[in-house]
Amino acid sequence: MASEPFIRRCRKWYAKLLRLYPKPYRERFGEGMEQTFNDLCRERVNAERGLFSFALWMFFETSAGIMRENMTFVIVQKSIIRVALGTGLILLIPLFGNIFVDGWNWPLPAFILAGTLLFGTGLTYEPVVKKMNNKAYRFAVGLALGTAFILTWMNLAVGGILGDHPANLMYPGVLLVGFVGAIIARLKPHGMSRALFAMALAMALVPVIALIVGAPAFANGVVAVFGLHAFFAMLWIVSALLFRRGSVNRL
Repeated sequence: MASEPFIRRCRKWYAKLLRLYPKPYRERFGEGMEQTFNDLCRERVNAERGLFSFALWMFFETSAGIMRENMTFVIVQKSIIRVALGTGLILLIPLFGNIFVDGWNWPLPAFILAGTLLFGTGLTYEPVVKKMNNKAYRFAVGLALGTAFILTWMNLAVGGILGDHPANLMYPGVLLVGFVGAIIARLKPHGMSRALFAMALAMALVPVIALIVGAPAFANGVVAVFGLHAFFAMLWIVSALLFRRGSVNRL
């Protein structure tokens, strides 16, 4: 039967080993893991079963988990840095655009908005496609997020596709359709295809509803407004078809 000093040493060493986990993981699971280890040690001692082999196995298994979580943490950090650098490089275009194009002079809020949207889009894209080696799936995710980015930018920065009218609130509804659909689909290709088709349908209905309620944008031409919405709907249809192709390639 294991002596009390040996049990205390095992607990002490295991607690020190847990400190090697990344801080976010350690703060979330460390206390529970330590308590579980202590309880299992006590159970084995009470059952008069060997503690040394159990402790050795737990140390080995935990060490493997530590290496895995630290690798994941480093990859995530690299992804954030990569997205941040990409966002910064893209923002250099409008920052120095005034040198080459007269009148291209963004105010600070526009840079903040663009940076937030670009960074958020990049952070959404990275973890989703990382789990998929399917090229069609990756293109589908990129096209869907890129289209959502452009639509959001046009409504927040340009002043609204439908002019100064409450009908512009329908566009967040279109994006909400895709967001809810992605959650229901759990990012699976076939379900994502359905979600993108639903977004395309919702987008196509926006100008119809706007025309009925009398949005001011139609003063510039009905064909132009419907054509722009058809363009966005077509992009989501293409994304949906790519998702469907991705689901077929997985079979």
